[in-house]
Amino acid sequence: MKFEYASELDFQFILDNDRHLPKQLIKNKLKEKEIIIAKDQDNKVIGWLRYNYFWDNTPFMNMLYLNENYRNKGMGKKLVGFWENEMKSIGYELVMTSTLSNEQAQHFYRKLGYKDSGSLLLDDEPLEIIFTKGI
Repeated sequence: MKFEYASELDFQFILDNDRHLPKQLIKNKLKEKEIIIAKDQDNKVIGWLRYNYFWDNTPFMNMLYLNENYRNKGMGKKLVGFWENEMKSIGYELVMTSTLSNEQAQHFYRKLGYKDSGSLLLDDEPLEIIFTKGI
């Protein structure tokens, strides 16, 4: 598996698969290099990691997605590790992410060394757990 920053060539794939972002925001994230894609040995896109900056100064992973047949094989760990190394190489010492308390992802992030650092409770929504990790 290899990782690279998404480019305009990946726009349609991201638009078709990341239903949380409008078209213009995807274009902006491609320009700002805030989407990393994962490709298999045949160069087929199998997932992505999308991030932005919390308080405009702390990298925050908003989305981690891998096609189902690539899950539970260490690929997500490698993709997150790649992102963490990229953030560290440009000078960041802390990264963040979050997940709903009713999602299995919370256990995944804890295994990767993320610490529970807070939560957000919105009306009619499960608790959102906020995680941080020193890198």
